Amino acid sequence: MFLCCRSVTRSYYRGAAGALLVYDITSRETYNALTNWLTDARTLASPNIVIVLVGNKKDLEAEREVTFMEASRFAQENELMFLETSALTGENVEETFLKCARSILTKIESGELDPERMGSGIQYGDALRRMHRQEKLQPQTSRPDCAC
Repeated sequence: MFLCCRSVTRSYYRGAAGALLVYDITSRETYNALTNWLTDARTLASPNIVIVLVGNKKDLEAEREVTFMEASRFAQENELMFLETSALTGENVEETFLKCARSILTKIESGELDPERMGSGIQYGDALRRMHRQEKLQPQTSRPDCAC
């Protein structure tokens, strides 16, 4: 199953600004596959991709096969953000997307990601926003008030 999914999803990484690597905390098999998924993300996506490691099914604590500490260590060693979620209860689901989005925005503001560059994984939604951004970047010249 993983090989089939991997070949299909590889095309989705191209140019991505962010990725959520999700594993099932009750399945050691899904956790063990993370190294391959991480390699794909870092190889095929933007070099500045934001990656969040997500342990799902937090509501099934009694069936846990992957400890929080083990996954936290993996995230730290690979410089990933990490959260555990429950899609069933909604716990930390919104926070996961917000954390990823905020990190992407921080990279845009710092210049690590450039919405004007093709392949950055992010772009402005319309020409008006691009014009507005360019106006902000251009130095303001003082103009005399004119009533004409």
